[in-house]
Amino acid sequence: MPETRSVTTSPLLKQRLAHVEQRIREAEIRFGRSPGSVKLLPVSKTRPVADIEQLTRAGYRAFGESYLQEALGKQKELTVLGLEWHFIGPIQSNKTQPIAQHFDWVHSVDREKIARRLSTQRPSELPPLNVCLQTNISSEATKSGIDLDQLPVLAACVARLPGLRLRGLMAIPARESDFERQRAAFRHLREAFDALNTDGLALDTLSMGMSGDLEAAIAEGATLVRVGSDIFGPRN
Repeated sequence: MPETRSVTTSPLLKQRLAHVEQRIREAEIRFGRSPGSVKLLPVSKTRPVADIEQLTRAGYRAFGESYLQEALGKQKELTVLGLEWHFIGPIQSNKTQPIAQHFDWVHSVDREKIARRLSTQRPSELPPLNVCLQTNISSEATKSGIDLDQLPVLAACVARLPGLRLRGLMAIPARESDFERQRAAFRHLREAFDALNTDGLALDTLSMGMSGDLEAAIAEGATLVRVGSDIFGPRN
């Protein structure tokens, strides 16, 4: 029998989660999105297992992680819950095998080499690994992601690889406080997404928007927003 433990619900975490959910609902209404069309992915990197357990009690089954060894430890500890795990951090070549074996989604594929390694290392008994291509929409030298002009070639390649299912695009734009500038950055990703669908790729996921800019992302078509600090509080 799996070990059971008592999980104390933090009123502050519950309050923060409710506030983020309200922001999403209000943005859906404000920008003419269908109710429930934007999913929330809690980003649990650096957070303890107890925080994840609290969110599962609120109905959340999917969580985003960026640090591989930390994530693998959490997965082992929470195996009994059957959660869905999203890898959202930069991918090094020597990390592709455990990512291919232990995650359901990868949001940060930006090179053909990484995609091919994930494809060959995905266990045949598992469903295809859901993949989003990370795009550097702000052309920041320090950011991961493929340039927009190179995106169509990579997308066409990944769509053909066995063991992978190309689902969409992801981006982390440059930090910007002005709402219209936030929208303009996300618009570039949405236009690239629309162009790939016009080319026949049938993508369904726009992973964009975080704590500070989720409203702008929803305005431009985000289907999934990744939120950490506004749910769990500031990181140490």
